[in-house]
Amino acid sequence: MKTVSLRKVIYLEYVMGFILCLILYLHLEFSILLFLLFLLVPDISMIGYLFDKKIGSYVYNVGHSFIIPAILFIIAFFHEYSTLLMVVIIWIAHIFMDRSLGFGLKYKHNFKETHLQKIQ
Repeated sequence: MKTVSLRKVIYLEYVMGFILCLILYLHLEFSILLFLLFLLVPDISMIGYLFDKKIGSYVYNVGHSFIIPAILFIIAFFHEYSTLLMVVIIWIAHIFMDRSLGFGLKYKHNFKETHLQKIQ
């Protein structure tokens, strides 16, 4: 019997997360054009690497962690802030997309070294 690696399961989860974000976004009838235009905006957090690897990894990880967008999602959802909700769904979709492509949270030693590479 062939087994599926943990890494493949986790990547599949990230793909499904991206698809769910897209479905929710479309269900709420937000602009698909804005989704496409703003999908890569969280990558602006790479600007920290202009200073050094430590600052770069910190700023990148803040922009690519689920914690802040999850909190903002809850606030936007319960207070019916539709613009914030749209932005946060795009932000979460970006994180899922990045992780499904193998771009994880960064270590301060090397930009290409991520938490996803530690998964067997």
